[in-house]
Amino acid sequence: MKKIINDPGNFVEESIEGLVKSHPDIYSFAKDNRRVITRATKEKNKVGIVTGGGSGHLPVFTGYIGKGFLDACAVGSVFASPSVEQIASAIRNADNGKGVLCVLGNYGGDVMNFEMACEITGSEGIKTKTVIVADDIASASIEEKLKRRGIAGMIFVFKVAGAIAETGASLEDTFNLASLANNSIRTIGVAVSPCILPEAGKPTFEISDDEIEIGMGIHGEPGIKREKIRKADPLVDDLCKRILDDFRLKSNDEIAIMINSLGATPLEELYITSKRVHENFLKLNIKIIKSYIGRYATSMEMAGMSITLFKIDGDLKKYLFSKSECPFWTN
Repeated sequence: MKKIINDPGNFVEESIEGLVKSHPDIYSFAKDNRRVITRATKEKNKVGIVTGGGSGHLPVFTGYIGKGFLDACAVGSVFASPSVEQIASAIRNADNGKGVLCVLGNYGGDVMNFEMACEITGSEGIKTKTVIVADDIASASIEEKLKRRGIAGMIFVFKVAGAIAETGASLEDTFNLASLANNSIRTIGVAVSPCILPEAGKPTFEISDDEIEIGMGIHGEPGIKREKIRKADPLVDDLCKRILDDFRLKSNDEIAIMINSLGATPLEELYITSKRVHENFLKLNIKIIKSYIGRYATSMEMAGMSITLFKIDGDLKKYLFSKSECPFWTN
């Protein structure tokens, strides 16, 4: 294992301390829990937006705290759910008197712990609603969409939920828009190499040098197909077809796309992917209004990438492009 770290047991604490120290105008530690990050300046008269999940995926989850985004995040260990108490602390710290919307990926431990934390804070008088993001088309069929994992698409949900909350919208309206966004997003990824967890010191899975895996999850969950590595264009064509088979888009529909590195894949390769994605949708007269290219939801140093489509119109488009303040997001 070659990593620029100190004691592997301190990996999470040191990384989030560096995040806070590097951006003190954006991030702050919660006073009651060092595994909860909040906005440096607490807002008033708005719905609080909270997330949480395992470390090892920066900028998800912690990185998307900021004006027009999240108010607090519960930070779990690497690839592990945050505790119930950490999540409850995040909800309390995000509460501004108008309720709290929890937005999380569809993973068993996260879902269970958020449910318990919402019950605890509910007994304290904090009203909550929850949106469970399920955008990974490789993890379940369209008929079982509620079983799908939440991956890079959750960032779009963070963005529109955070943006409408800044306007003073009600918890119900914020929940409805976040739910609409969740239903308007599809993602599929491909893994090229594994990652190494600091405390484990060995790869999370094995894959041959000449192989890739379509649809592998961000924790190394099995995908839908392992095959020999291909050139970029036919691979991207395959991924686009899988998304379009799942997501019925029409001529003149407007979309935003996210080409996301899982950690090790460089920008040059992401832009080769983006070039082909644009070519595919141009042929169908589907309009790509905005492209986001970079590291948005990673899996340590895993090589690979994901493609996310977000169908945008009306309020989704309006709030996607609303101003925000976050080190990992630009409009």
